[in-house]
Amino acid sequence: MADHYYSKTPSAKSDRHTVETTIRGLTFRFVTDAGVFSKTGVDYGSRVLLEALILADDAKVLDVGCGYGPIGLTAAKLAPRGHVTMIDINERAVELARHNAKLNGIANVSIMQSDLYENVKEGTFDSIVSNPPIRAGKAVVHRIFEEGYERLAPGGSMWIVIQKKQGAPSAEAKLQSLFGQVDEVTKDKGYRIFRAVKTGP
Repeated sequence: MADHYYSKTPSAKSDRHTVETTIRGLTFRFVTDAGVFSKTGVDYGSRVLLEALILADDAKVLDVGCGYGPIGLTAAKLAPRGHVTMIDINERAVELARHNAKLNGIANVSIMQSDLYENVKEGTFDSIVSNPPIRAGKAVVHRIFEEGYERLAPGGSMWIVIQKKQGAPSAEAKLQSLFGQVDEVTKDKGYRIFRAVKTGP
């Protein structure tokens, strides 16, 4: 497999820099690096997802494929009495996410290296959020949906951003086959935000 952000140990030479950005009216500073997703700044799809995301302030959240942390750390700010577990296969991304949590003074997070849900040992979550790694292939993306369903509490929701040209229709069909309710919350410049609700036990 070619070296890219879905590699466990990126071989790209480190080239760290800091970006400052505002999401949901909150200002963040993120240190990024070569070998991680969207290293030049928070990507548009993640922004569209975060603008649409609705969380209870005590939500228990899982961020799948957290990268250097923009989605999970924003979620932690939106759920100040909750807790966000952030996972990524990419060791460099995990290290950056931990650094960025400290940099932004965010303590209600747990961040760990995990190949999908492999190292997630705790119980269920109120919400799962993901900007899935499309380049890892459809099988990986569908595993995020299938195995995520099992980790959601009844009534819990999975929030996904995916581009129409990168497989949004098939992703929506897969979510429909698993979840009792799937809504397209918004769409913007080809990005579609799906909220899939676990209506069963």
